[in-house]
Amino acid sequence: MPDQPSSWQSQNPISDAQNAVDNVKNALTQLRSNPNQQDKEGAQNAFEQAQRAVSQANASDNQQAVQQVKEQLDQVQRQLAQTQATASFNTSLQVRD
Repeated sequence: MPDQPSSWQSQNPISDAQNAVDNVKNALTQLRSNPNQQDKEGAQNAFEQAQRAVSQANASDNQQAVQQVKEQLDQVQRQLAQTQATASFNTSLQVRD
C-alpha cells in the first residue's frame, strides 16, 4: 500500500467541506421560506458543522480548492446573518400584532 494517499482520499476533506457548505445553503433556503426558531437553529448548526469541515480541509494539499470553499462559506455566513436578522425582525413584528 503506498504511503501517499490516493487522489480520492486527499479530496475527501474538501468534498466533505463542500457538502457541508451546500447543507448550509439548503438550511438557509429553508429558513428564508419558513423563518422559525427551529429552522434558525438548524441553519446555525449546519454553519458550525461547515466551519469544522472547512477547518479539517485546511490540511489538504489542494489549497486552491480549500480557498474556494472558504470563500463560499464566507458568502453563506453573510447571507445567514442577514436572513437571521430579517427573521428576528419579522418574528418581533408578529409578536406585536
